[in-house]
Amino acid sequence: MTEQTTPVDDTRPAEDATSAFVPQPRSEPLPPATTEPAAPGFVVPPPPVAPPLVGEPQEPPVKVKKDRRVLRAVLRWTAATVVFAAVGASAAYGITRMERTDVPGLATEDDGRWDYPAITKPPLPSGSPGPFAEANTAGVHSADLRELLLPAPKGAKADASLRGDDGWLATKTFLAQYAEKEDREAVGQFLTDYAVRHIAARGWTSTDGTRTRIYLLQFDTASVAEDLVTNELVHYDSPRYVIAGAVTAVRDEQFPERAQVDDITRYAYAEAKPYGPEQVREAYLSAGDTIALVVQSHKGTAAAVPFQQTVVLQSQLLD
Repeated sequence: MTEQTTPVDDTRPAEDATSAFVPQPRSEPLPPATTEPAAPGFVVPPPPVAPPLVGEPQEPPVKVKKDRRVLRAVLRWTAATVVFAAVGASAAYGITRMERTDVPGLATEDDGRWDYPAITKPPLPSGSPGPFAEANTAGVHSADLRELLLPAPKGAKADASLRGDDGWLATKTFLAQYAEKEDREAVGQFLTDYAVRHIAARGWTSTDGTRTRIYLLQFDTASVAEDLVTNELVHYDSPRYVIAGAVTAVRDEQFPERAQVDDITRYAYAEAKPYGPEQVREAYLSAGDTIALVVQSHKGTAAAVPFQQTVVLQSQLLD
């Protein structure tokens, strides 16, 4: 802490200062100053000063030039302290008012996620429990399946071929995504054996050229849907049937486990190198009485982040 020094007011009359002053003419001589030493503990008072004669001209007292180095130093340090305090306060206030991306070193770079609209679940019919409520032992989605489809991101172009008739997709249109005829026939037979009730779909092409297709297949109960997906449609490390455009598909090791949505079983795969003109990513979701299939493809390489984002958002809608 800087020691504060009280500045000396040098505008006072000279007789108040500590230096000598110029005497004025007098009519009587001054009494001689005592030369006797002062008694211990006593201070000898200064000799009295006689007032000037009336009408006699007076010269102004001489102002003593002080050493102002101390005063200037005090003023400089005081000013510097005020400036630093003001700058620090303004900087702190500025950072609290800035957005995270405006502060250097805290900026969040674009990681490739798409700009989806606000995602809200459709309302349930009055008195109907959610698909994973304890009272819903069959795991049935009571909401309209078409309203459980993830909406397209901003700027995407809708795929009209997946709109279906009044929002319901024909089974043959769903089967057309599988590459081999034998695969289409096998999956079609499973859908008949397991008595698929409805198929709803939505697709789009995003601004970066990625093509997305989402299919929701609804069955009578959760146990039926789970048995179909785990025993007939997927292996742990690969899907059983190849999607058109893919050569081979393996377990997607890039998909973070922390992105797992409660109550939803996810099987994610990606086409392994070397792949053809485009790469395909796919994920099967087992969600109560519903199976979801999410497929994304892109020329060259299909980015992992928008695929993960799309799968997680669709999972949340089905949860």
